[in-house]
Amino acid sequence: MTNASRQSTARPTTARPWTAQSRPTTARPQTGASTRSDGSYVIAILEGRGVAREVGIAALNRDTGRVSLIQLADCQTYVKTLHQMHIHYPSLIIVPDTFLSLADALGHTSGKRPLSTSLLVQCIQEEFPDVPIEPVLRKYWNETAGFEFINQLCVEDDERAATLVASSNKYYALSAACALFKHAETKLNVRYAGASLHIRFVPVSGTMMIDPETSRNLELVGNMTRKKSPHSLIGLLNHTYTAMASRLLRVNLLSPITVQSAIEARLDAVEELMQNEETFHAVKDALKTLNKMDFDKLISCLIASEARVSPTVKPASSRVAQILNLRNIVRNLPILQKVVDGSRSELLRIICEMISDERLAKIEQLVCQSLNEDATPSKGGLGAVNARVYAVKANYNRLLDVARETYKENVGDIFALNRALSEEHSLPLILVYQETGFVFALKKAELEGELPRGFINVTMQKGKWLFSSMELKKRNARMKDALDETLILSDKIIQDLLSEIIVDVGALYKASEAVALLDMLWSFAHASILRPEFTGTLAIKSGRHPVLESVQSPGSLVPNDVYCCEASSFQIVQGPNTYLRQIGLLTVMAMCGCFVPAEYASFRIHDALLTRLSNDDDIEKNLSTFANEMACSAMILGLATSDTLVLIDELGRGTSPKEGVGISHAIAESLIQRKSFVFFATHFRELSMTLSRQPAVVNLHLAVQKSRQSSSNFGITFQYRIMDGIPEDMDHYGLEMARLADLPQDVMAEGRRVAEHLSALEARREEQSQTSKIAVRRKALLRLRTQLTQALDHSSLPDEELEVYIARFQKDITKVLHETV
Repeated sequence: MTNASRQSTARPTTARPWTAQSRPTTARPQTGASTRSDGSYVIAILEGRGVAREVGIAALNRDTGRVSLIQLADCQTYVKTLHQMHIHYPSLIIVPDTFLSLADALGHTSGKRPLSTSLLVQCIQEEFPDVPIEPVLRKYWNETAGFEFINQLCVEDDERAATLVASSNKYYALSAACALFKHAETKLNVRYAGASLHIRFVPVSGTMMIDPETSRNLELVGNMTRKKSPHSLIGLLNHTYTAMASRLLRVNLLSPITVQSAIEARLDAVEELMQNEETFHAVKDALKTLNKMDFDKLISCLIASEARVSPTVKPASSRVAQILNLRNIVRNLPILQKVVDGSRSELLRIICEMISDERLAKIEQLVCQSLNEDATPSKGGLGAVNARVYAVKANYNRLLDVARETYKENVGDIFALNRALSEEHSLPLILVYQETGFVFALKKAELEGELPRGFINVTMQKGKWLFSSMELKKRNARMKDALDETLILSDKIIQDLLSEIIVDVGALYKASEAVALLDMLWSFAHASILRPEFTGTLAIKSGRHPVLESVQSPGSLVPNDVYCCEASSFQIVQGPNTYLRQIGLLTVMAMCGCFVPAEYASFRIHDALLTRLSNDDDIEKNLSTFANEMACSAMILGLATSDTLVLIDELGRGTSPKEGVGISHAIAESLIQRKSFVFFATHFRELSMTLSRQPAVVNLHLAVQKSRQSSSNFGITFQYRIMDGIPEDMDHYGLEMARLADLPQDVMAEGRRVAEHLSALEARREEQSQTSKIAVRRKALLRLRTQLTQALDHSSLPDEELEVYIARFQKDITKVLHETV
């Protein structure tokens, strides 16, 4: 297709207020506790045809008017793309029509889910089975027109130039943006005013990649067993008051930041909020004034010419409610600004600066000049009408004052008629306002016999008689004429006010980001215990599983230590996977900038968290346990680097023991070569021997206790305390179970003699093996190098103590070399 034809078919329209003629959606509950994992994004996605698997994503949040542009290079399982789609959870996915065959497109129009020959679309369908996928003509995927859209619609703020520069050469992301906005125009009947959308290019670097399976297994943003259960990491940490902060927390848990300076800045802010009780409670009280507010959603409605509300509420009435909510926000922001003013933390000072924008004061002044101080939005009935009628101040517009006076007199005439008829007929008549005007109402129990003559249109609703009269209809008509004139004049004033406010919408977006960040940091401070460090070594003293700790009774959870460095980067764990999940959750918490439940905690900055923790068949994908294991292992090996944290539980269980050991060994060796931090839980004791000669391999186990309650009830109980080495009391596990089963003594004695003899022979061969001695020396030297590097980079000991510390290293390594040479 030529450039000329592309431009003619995909050129953005002239900027103008958008009109929403599509079916309005039901409003979501605006509570801080909501995890908002339900989809609100429309996502356009495009894949390049080259070997590199370049993918471009444009995601529009229909509720908040925020647009994210992403471009990345992915692997054959598209795990990075799916990760970004989970962060921007879709309600609708748009793909080029060429990704779907003609038959599939017809299937789509007939309501059937389209099947695609595109591997990317197949992966998306498997991951998001309930999200509709729509094809868009390939001619609308145009990078030039996409950039024009962004240039035209991006809000005027400090980050606009950076957004334009960052996205200017991203072909696939720009093409996706063009298709996204074209779809909004043609299918959603939505057009946005110029410079009104918060558009940002989202760099993939700078955040930790957590694949969707890991997110589910670690229960980061939802409980695996019960969807509405609060027992997940977000349920533990979410004490936010605003909807924006809740969304920000979810995004951070799914993609923690990897820039150490940014993490430290968050930790400084959390620490200040924790240490200064007065500031902590002052921030809490200030956030309470904004409880359940959704700035982004409000801004999105303000930039709209027609608000997205339910069909029973007039758009003009909704505009009044929005402008009054905006007034409440800009009035309360100075309270929040005053609370964090003078903070020690640099991040809190930045937040203070963001909500101190002069444009916010200008918006407050504009609103207060136009609207009555005591005007409050009402949900329906006469109150909602009066809120619209009297929202604008008196003497602001003389014609409006005259129209309102006429409306007031007409309403007064209707109430006078009601009093007169009540006295005439000795009936307690009341007035009920409906869309067509006022009607009389009378409780069923208050009417004996029939209604007097002269009343018409009699109906029964909810135990009340509703009726009218010819005189009431006449007075309603006069009232409606005055009301319509009043609303036309009021709406014109409010529309003009909104036009002035939209000029400074960038300040509102900035304030929304600041409040969301402060709210999330306060939530972290509310849930925090100990500040973590980032030293390049994973070292946790008395760490506790954060979610289990909130569920179990105090003191019942067993704390555990973790130590992992270059000299012990691959750790074989024999026992339940709770230990692995604890490590993953604490790492995510620390990299989000939150304190962790431990006596001491040091972490490494990881580029990705990859796990294999589930051993179930995947019926939806038609995968057996073993096939599922291999698919997940392939993904891990394809993405793991020296900076990756990998958690693997019970690999190779889905096939024969011999094959399971062989495959597990091969995968383990590959991960050891990559120098990732790996915690490898397994029931294959053979791996402890086959991998023990690798310098970075460490063996761990969870302590167990053998027990017997009756002749048919005996076994082992895991104590969940991590221990070094291979469990000695498990060396002859079969013999111990046989003893508990009351086998004859002579059989037990012979069995133990043979087993111990074979174990002694094997241990003697292992001890005399030259290869074993070399492996011991390598491990010792690697451990020495790691300890010296750590001392150089992170030690804060005085010189004398540091000298004693290093001398201990020297003594240990000398002993090992002497024994093995």
